[in-house]
Amino acid sequence: MKIAVIGGGAVGLTSALQMQRTLHNAEITIYASNLDNIVSNVAAGIFRVGSSYCGPNEEITRKWIEDSYSFYDDISKLPNASQAGVTSISGYMFANSLNIIKNHWMEKLVPIYRNVTEEEFQLVGGDWKFGCFFTTLLTECKLYLPWTLQQLKANGAIIKRQQIDSFKELIKDYDIIMNCTGLGARNLCTDRRMVPIRGQVIKVAAPWLKTFFYGDLDTYIIPGFNGVVTLGGTRNFDSENLKLCPYESAAIRTRCETLVPSLKMVENIREEVGLRPYRDGGVRVEAEFISDGYDKTTVIHNYGHGGYGVCTAPGTAQYAVQLAINAHKSSIAKL
Repeated sequence: MKIAVIGGGAVGLTSALQMQRTLHNAEITIYASNLDNIVSNVAAGIFRVGSSYCGPNEEITRKWIEDSYSFYDDISKLPNASQAGVTSISGYMFANSLNIIKNHWMEKLVPIYRNVTEEEFQLVGGDWKFGCFFTTLLTECKLYLPWTLQQLKANGAIIKRQQIDSFKELIKDYDIIMNCTGLGARNLCTDRRMVPIRGQVIKVAAPWLKTFFYGDLDTYIIPGFNGVVTLGGTRNFDSENLKLCPYESAAIRTRCETLVPSLKMVENIREEVGLRPYRDGGVRVEAEFISDGYDKTTVIHNYGHGGYGVCTAPGTAQYAVQLAINAHKSSIAKL
């Protein structure tokens, strides 16, 4: 099989890797206009899937999440896990609404998920009513994506720095096209359900912080690798503004410093903005047969993850690979 994967972010590269591991003889080519300035690199990378995340139905969505956690958990146990940018992490979430603390996706998935004690409320600033402590995984994309790319190249994948504006550019050369273009699917698929959700974060040096903290869902402090901590965040629906906003930066610092006062002594390393590829109606992972009148092929769509692309990329990728296998078997049977 000749397979084209469009997209060089967490979803695209993970899908290519899952494809390569499943179909050992497949020829895989990855098309990406940019492998550096991508929203995956802005993400803190903590494995926390919000209650609102959804696929086609409850069963499939839960499998995506469970398969994703298993994928990263397996990497975290490798001898070179630090090179791959995956590690275990624990921390707290505090909130004034019980709905934020309760999470039907996470509670039975991660090793520890419990309510906080009265003493633990004193660990942070603010007047919180509810709280939970849980252990999960962290994926640092600035390490994970190069590691994944290295795995792909070592096993024969070809990388092409090229923007694809139409599936017709690839239709005659590939048996399967996997579409992992995120926000780019608005134009490539004319998918009007795709909406950018702008996010702004601050990276600071705070190597003493080993525990993550959430204050509701708008405030988060997430330690990464090499002592770099992500402070967040913002969620600006339908905004494509990639310029840094000093007012939002000030608000992020104020909220995070109120939650963890020791952050008042640290300076910013950098500030970053990214556009989350949110899809109204849920993540799209499905097969579509296309033709240009002469040639035909199968497109497997895998996009629209919103702020959970890093978290759930392995699970949706595994599901997408199975769709590709089924589609190829069907085309052979028709011949």
